[in-house]
This record gives sequence, C-alpha cells and structure tokens, in this order.
Amino acid sequence: MNRETVSSTPVLRAALVWGSAIGGTAVVVAGIVGWLVAQWPGLWSGVLGALIGVIFPAMTAVSILIANRWFGNPAFLQIFFGIVMGGWLIKFILVVVLLLTLARLDWVVPLVFYFALVATAVVSLVVDLMVMSKIRIPAASDVELPQQDPEA
Repeated sequence: MNRETVSSTPVLRAALVWGSAIGGTAVVVAGIVGWLVAQWPGLWSGVLGALIGVIFPAMTAVSILIANRWFGNPAFLQIFFGIVMGGWLIKFILVVVLLLTLARLDWVVPLVFYFALVATAVVSLVVDLMVMSKIRIPAASDVELPQQDPEA
C-alpha cells in the first residue's frame, strides 16, 4: 500500500480536538455545580469526576492514533491490537484503582463526583458520535485492489 496514514487518523484527531474543547467546558460546569452544591469539596469532586469522564474515553483514541503510526509495517495488525488492547487493560486497571482510592477520601462528595463523571462521559460519547457522523470515509478506504494486466 502506498498510503502514508490510515483513513481513521483525521477522524480520531477531530474527535480528540472537539472532545477536549467540550470536555474543558464540562469540567468548568461540573466545578461550578459542585461549588453550588457543596462548596470546595463539591468543586473538586465535580472537577475530578469530569476530568475522569473526559480523559479515559480519550485514551482509546490516543492509543489508536499511536498504533496507526505503524501502518504499512508487515506486523501492523499485531502491533495495532497489542497497543489498543494494552491501552484498554491499563485504562481498566487505572479506573478501578482510581475509583477505589477516591472512594476512601473524605473530601470527595460522591453524588457530585458520580454525576460529573457520568455526564461528562455521555457528553464525550455524543461528541464522538457527532464527529463520526460528519466525516465521510469509504467503507473500504484502506484497501488496494489488484491491478488488471492490460495485456491479458
């Protein structure tokens, strides 16, 4: 194949850019709502929940972008799935450890944290869906068809 990049790269970059912009707004809104509900502990609980809701979905797109750098390598599929599955495994372990650690902290307001996390994760998914629906990629975009022999 003579392509330099995979066709999903622009889509994932756009999703990360839009997700970061909307996620930053969600962090600010969650912090304000947290402040209104429970002052400083609520503010930090909202900000932390929103950051987790933004960062962890973005980690998948980042791992795919990193894996796409090996496009064209004969072992691309093995490298790709190793990086993406390794990223998911690391993300899963980090989420479990982070949530267990945060559950023990006295200053975390559980309801503010939970609603900020869920709302931001849903917003992140909506942004991803909007980006995917707006960018057009052919179904067989990275496939090179065999050439016909003109003499045959």
